[in-house]
Amino acid sequence: MKIMHRAIAVVLAVGLCAAGSAVSALSQAQSPSPKPPAVLFMCPHGAAKSVLASAYFQRAAKERGLNVVVTSAGTEPDPAVAPAVSAHLKKNGYTVPISKPTRATAAQVAAADVVVSLGCDLSGYPAPRGRTLNWDDVPSPSQDFEKADAAIKQKVAALVEELVRQRARAR
Repeated sequence: MKIMHRAIAVVLAVGLCAAGSAVSALSQAQSPSPKPPAVLFMCPHGAAKSVLASAYFQRAAKERGLNVVVTSAGTEPDPAVAPAVSAHLKKNGYTVPISKPTRATAAQVAAADVVVSLGCDLSGYPAPRGRTLNWDDVPSPSQDFEKADAAIKQKVAALVEELVRQRARAR
């Protein structure tokens, strides 16, 4: 009988330890971890400027160790990414970040930490939880691709540097 009680006690102790570990793991999994900031690039057609900006931003952010969620969308999306944009990105070793332009949703805009508008009318959208940047001075890639590309790269680099500085100050 004594041996049986010890055996039951050992089984219960092992079971409680396992249950405690499971509860601990579950609570760790459920504890809120910092959500990466969301950056949304928007242009009217979602097929050129926002695609270039999101591709450049994703690479630059990764190179600088920023953990961010990057998306691109349009207010009146085209049916496909501009062929010149897709070819340019691939030729230069970038991944084309989207397969097809999508319409920005109110929820996407509202949830963004940074919305970058590249010539969009955002009046029909809610304010983002963060801030809106207007890059309205970026020329149309269909009119001057090189100038548009250079302007986007410059603005993306400045934004990434700003976010890196903010991260450093927050630590």
